[in-house]
Amino acid sequence: MDCRVSGASTIRVLKDTYSVHSRLRGQTVTVRVYAEHLEVWYGQRRIDQMPRLRGENGHLINYRHIIDWLVRKPGAFEHYRYKQDLFPSSYFRIAYDLLREEQGLKSGNKQYLKLLELAAKDSETAVNETLRFLLSQNMPLSFEAVEAKVRSAQQAPSLTDVYVEEVDLAVYDRLLDLEQVLS
Repeated sequence: MDCRVSGASTIRVLKDTYSVHSRLRGQTVTVRVYAEHLEVWYGQRRIDQMPRLRGENGHLINYRHIIDWLVRKPGAFEHYRYKQDLFPSSYFRIAYDLLREEQGLKSGNKQYLKLLELAAKDSETAVNETLRFLLSQNMPLSFEAVEAKVRSAQQAPSLTDVYVEEVDLAVYDRLLDLEQVLS
């Protein structure tokens, strides 16, 4: 089936919305629908494969597809219809809220979009771990701080180790002995 890519870098397939790379806006792509996934073809080449959504009116938006477009037009981010899909983890969402609170709406959105761009072009895992570390240490949050830590390739310390005290099983034996005495 042929689909035209909207100005928002999305296509509609079987009443569901999927994102495709922003460079395809305005182009027509061919979509091959399979039981478990979709393949997006352009110019006789498969350019993407994504899981198929179940039901109707669902959406699958990959921030990597649209980040270039959003960075160029950061004002569009605030009212983007699928904005909730642009938070790869809870740390990204917390960072977004903090950046908006500390730097204001416009500047906070720009900073967050730069973080997303760094995650898309460098490493989502490294950015996520850096955000986790900075937030857990109550350190100031900014794109520059995250970028410096990610570029340094220095791993953030792991989460606090949990110590579980060893259980004395003899206590349970005494309970069983007490139960036998009472019966």
